[in-house]
Amino acid sequence: MKKILRKILIFVMKLLLLLIILSVAWVTLYKFANPPITPLMLIRYFEQPSVQRSIKTKWKSYDEISNNMKMAVIAAEDQTFPFNNGFDFHAIEEAIDDRLEGSRLRGASTISQQSAKNVFLWPERSWVRKGFEAYFTVLIEKIWGKKRILEIYLNVIETGNGIYGVDEAAQVYFGRSAKNLDIVDASLIAAILPDPRVTSPAKPSEHLLNRERWIREQISNLGGTSYLKNIK
Repeated sequence: MKKILRKILIFVMKLLLLLIILSVAWVTLYKFANPPITPLMLIRYFEQPSVQRSIKTKWKSYDEISNNMKMAVIAAEDQTFPFNNGFDFHAIEEAIDDRLEGSRLRGASTISQQSAKNVFLWPERSWVRKGFEAYFTVLIEKIWGKKRILEIYLNVIETGNGIYGVDEAAQVYFGRSAKNLDIVDASLIAAILPDPRVTSPAKPSEHLLNRERWIREQISNLGGTSYLKNIK
């Protein structure tokens, strides 16, 4: 019996080691190569009616995306992005406190966590997925660095039905490239990220306009685009 248990333990340890090696290799690959597709893109593709299925995305390098767009997502999604280690524990504590007080559970995921989820995982809310998300967040923080994380985030984030990345969103909604987005249009794109398949920057509701104004206010509070100098 002991021999059988020992063999099982050795097998499990070897399997875990293999999975770790493969995941590190996968993350390292994307430090240099752009992800061609993500699990979320495939899931959304097959969720759509067959006649409407599409994946619209166009990769742009970090320097080909306007600083207004970079600041808009930082202001909207993760204001401590240049300085945190991939997790915003203060935001997590606030979200837990709000939940305990009876408020609706709100997100506290950083840009790094969202990038890990979007590139490597599936969108389901579960403790298992959150565990994998934390693991991949640590990996991309160590291997990619902040600049690469933000570049990938801006290219794979869902920005509409079958639309991914801020450049495709800029083209669809405003008829211009991501490099030429002004602060208002960039803030409108960032404003839809919590619910990109329902809201639209092209036809913003009053709620969306209020959020866009709030994002611009946060950008100003952070010091404008000079804040990006903190990203390495």
